Amino acid sequence: MRYVKWGLAALAALIVALFLHYTLPRHDTVRITDTYNRLTTLGSNRIFYASADSGTGAASTGTGGETRDILFIQAVRPNGRVVVYRNEDTGWVWPPYFKYDSSNLQAEAANLRSDAGNPQWAIVTRYGWRIPFLSAYPNAVAIRAVDGPVSSGFPWLNTVILVMLALLVLVARRMWLQFRERTLDPIFRGAGDRWDRVEDRADTARRDARTGWGRFRARLRGLFR
Repeated sequence: MRYVKWGLAALAALIVALFLHYTLPRHDTVRITDTYNRLTTLGSNRIFYASADSGTGAASTGTGGETRDILFIQAVRPNGRVVVYRNEDTGWVWPPYFKYDSSNLQAEAANLRSDAGNPQWAIVTRYGWRIPFLSAYPNAVAIRAVDGPVSSGFPWLNTVILVMLALLVLVARRMWLQFRERTLDPIFRGAGDRWDRVEDRADTARRDARTGWGRFRARLRGLFR
């Protein structure tokens, strides 16, 4: 039972870690090479895209899935590896980036396009994962030009969010322990005491039933009840 408990706790921690890793913002230093839009059919990968009412409506919906015109940004990292971002509004739904300027962001990205001979570097703020076999892309939420392939710096925002979440977990745990100590434990102790008294009476009845005098006392108790 202990292993099951720890296994469930580890699974819950893994789910929370993956959720935070997908949702929290990260910063990539890249050189933008192209911007375009493409009709994209969403099927089993629908969870990795914004909802239709966030700003990009569905072009059509059929048996093959929902088809949308989605903006994309192609870029190259300083180490030469390529990366592709989608550029979708998030609206007021999750994750809470409240992004409504995907068209402006696409124009900014187009303005920062450059080639390897005369590179213009930029820092792209994004969230999400690139999963090729699911055609899932990280969503770009902000772009700013920088002088060179510099480090994006210490993730202060993510650190603050994680510290606040940790404090909330500690407060919730403390509240639960106090609730259990003040409310649940007395109930469980009372139930245990009542059960012990029932078992004591049952043991006494069994012992009395083994003797003639006990059977006589049991009959008397039955008469006067």
